[in-house]
Amino acid sequence: MFTLPCLHRPGLAAVVALSLALPQQASAEEVVVFAAASLKNALDAVAADYEAASGNTVVISYAGSNALAKQIIEGAPADIFVSAAMNWMDEVEKAGLVVEGSRHDLLGNTLVLVAHGKGASPVEITQGFDLKALLGDGKLAMGMVDSVPAGQYGKAALEALGVWAAVEPSVAQAENVRAALALVESGEAPLGIVYGSDAVSDDKVSVVATFPDDSHKPIVYPAALLTSAVDAADTEFLAALQSDAADAKFKAQGFQVLP
Repeated sequence: MFTLPCLHRPGLAAVVALSLALPQQASAEEVVVFAAASLKNALDAVAADYEAASGNTVVISYAGSNALAKQIIEGAPADIFVSAAMNWMDEVEKAGLVVEGSRHDLLGNTLVLVAHGKGASPVEITQGFDLKALLGDGKLAMGMVDSVPAGQYGKAALEALGVWAAVEPSVAQAENVRAALALVESGEAPLGIVYGSDAVSDDKVSVVATFPDDSHKPIVYPAALLTSAVDAADTEFLAALQSDAADAKFKAQGFQVLP
């Protein structure tokens, strides 16, 4: 039997109450999670711990938050959604698919400029910095700037810094942030804009700069229980995402745990 972790942040009272009210099943249950691609390493580790402790199974589908939100709204079966941006969780909530009282801001992140290979020279990001010259004839890898959160944050930062117009023709847009990172890993793009957490343990890229916090909206990952969730395990796993053990794994992967 899995024991609910100690909850040390507000906003989950309704979730916990629902979990305790549901009958506990003797047989193993399955939790289906739709999660932003940038969460993969950390969330896989949290899920493995939960599975070992509970005997339940966690199935995680990773993709861009935009694609996942649209799938949920169109009826895809999922129990929990963890988005890399508030706006896509907002869309799911507007569709009436979020359990009331279950939504909470789970994590924060940073936005970084990465270069192919290790040991790349640092870059100073200032107003009007010459990113186009750094690219030369190469491409700047980013998530899709109109829909993928990392791409939206990246475009906003470049616009705020006054360099978007110069580099827009050189942008290679990817379906999610991990796909953008892969372009830099392979050398297809010399530079890319990704989350700090994506580059933490990647030995094929270098973080050459971090974008100023005031150049883009705060990067917040909201998590919520979806109305299609039916098992006690679903609420248990959502609560487990806020345990001390989960916090440690998220921090180790470069995320900021939000109070």
